[in-house]
Amino acid sequence: MLDLLVVIVNYNARDLLRDCLHSLFQSQGKFSFEVVVVDNASSDGSPAMLREEFPPVKLIAAPQNLGYSRANNLGLKQQKAEYYLLLNPDTVLPPSALEGMLDFMLAHPQAGIAGPKLLLADGSLDLACRRSFPTPQVSFYRMVGLSKIFPNSPRFARYNLTYLDPDKVSEVDSVVGAFMLIRREVLEEIGYLDEDFFLYGEDLDLAYRAKAKGWKVFYNPQVVVRHYKRQSTRLNPRQARYEFYRAMWLFYRKHYQKTTPYWLHTLVLLGILLQGGMSLFREALRPLPAPPQVPS
Repeated sequence: MLDLLVVIVNYNARDLLRDCLHSLFQSQGKFSFEVVVVDNASSDGSPAMLREEFPPVKLIAAPQNLGYSRANNLGLKQQKAEYYLLLNPDTVLPPSALEGMLDFMLAHPQAGIAGPKLLLADGSLDLACRRSFPTPQVSFYRMVGLSKIFPNSPRFARYNLTYLDPDKVSEVDSVVGAFMLIRREVLEEIGYLDEDFFLYGEDLDLAYRAKAKGWKVFYNPQVVVRHYKRQSTRLNPRQARYEFYRAMWLFYRKHYQKTTPYWLHTLVLLGILLQGGMSLFREALRPLPAPPQVPS
């Protein structure tokens, strides 16, 4: 069986995808891997670039934007492997990254999901690379700003776990789908990504379902990956912002609504509507970016 299947969902990120693939194919180590790219109807020439420059990559060119979950599921179903890696095209991996993460999974048989330390373009930590589940309490602390006021508090700063040492291996609730390594047995036990989530929240949901079955999720800072964040969503920031709050509501409804008292349920709903509404209003005031240009 193949050791690793890498699935990349691309949407108008041609140049970043090229850099990502170059870094992937420079990977070192004794393991077998293949790459599947699901292109969500890009208009920037991404499919043509892939066919010309990366013939070993299996390309699935979707006729429309299927969303992140549905497109990833298409890729995940292409071939069986011991491990599956969900990878964003806006990442660049060092040559030792894949081997380091696979070795970590071998050393931690209870780990169903793991992710590396992600650094943004400016060298700062991508806070989303290690997270707690957004329970009503955790989300409240973040929405009212307590997580920023008390970033070292294990109580108030649980959303992005800023109280943890970023250079120590930690068991967490979830890692981010920009680099999410998943053990084969996890998908066999819990199924694929929930396609109700179009853009955000699907990684949290997958980790939640895995942990419910007894698997552990780990943040492994021994591997460091560069993440040039939000490069695809910047092309349609209004839809991205809408999907962010929609995913927040979907996750709450799926995992917490049944056990939440009515008074708290009302506050959660109002909080999502108010914060989401204000965010969408601010986004509507900004001009949309120019569409990507296809090279001649």
